[in-house]
Amino acid sequence: MTSAPLPDRSALVGRLRAAGCVYAEDEADLLLAAADTPAALAELTDRRVAGEPLEYLLGWAEFCGLRIAVDAGVFVPRGRTALLVEVAAELTGPAPAVADLCCGSGATTVALAHRLAPRWLAGADIDPAAVACARRNLAGLDAEVYEGDLFTPLPRQWRGRLDLVVANAPYVPTDAVALMPAEARLHEAPVALDGGPDGLTVLRRVGVGAASWLAPGGHLVVEASDAQADVLCAALDAAGLVPSVRHDEDLDATAVTARRPN
Repeated sequence: MTSAPLPDRSALVGRLRAAGCVYAEDEADLLLAAADTPAALAELTDRRVAGEPLEYLLGWAEFCGLRIAVDAGVFVPRGRTALLVEVAAELTGPAPAVADLCCGSGATTVALAHRLAPRWLAGADIDPAAVACARRNLAGLDAEVYEGDLFTPLPRQWRGRLDLVVANAPYVPTDAVALMPAEARLHEAPVALDGGPDGLTVLRRVGVGAASWLAPGGHLVVEASDAQADVLCAALDAAGLVPSVRHDEDLDATAVTARRPN
């Protein structure tokens, strides 16, 4: 009985590199680990070369040292969002009540569940596919995932009692969505990318809602671009919150925070 020929890793790396995969060596190793037969590897490679996100092929993404399940069409967690998690954890006291809006796969919710010891933790997203994915990722954790627009689906008893609200809401300006990498533009849900004319339409609404859903002294932490930070801070200030900005050069990430005054 003859065994199937071993895949040629160097040829795989070359094909991925030719397709524009910047981290071709790492991707080749992940694809080799994910495929149990040469035929399966060929199919995964073909799909990757055609532009399908690697995370969809693997079924997971690494985020804050955790493996997060990612279904096709659901927003893929970005490494830069680790800043949001870090800042949120720094600002939050013991046993907080936490809501993660626009939670997508639930990556940030899961990371906060591991970093904090929340007395209440919930994610919410308007996209049913994202909600289903987040519920899988949060299975076994003491957390809820709600389907709906921002604060709307959250239980009313938490209005004015949340210690922390985080949101990786869409913040790409509408006209700039067409300029995004094809992996995102063609495969991720538009509702997870398009932030309106200046990219801040959803984040402004998050700020207005947070002003009434946060407890006095509670914090909002959101992700935005560095170029949007000043305009977003002005909107949060107008909503009655006290904003500030954190930027991480290594992650190329910007987190905007806002505290509800005591």
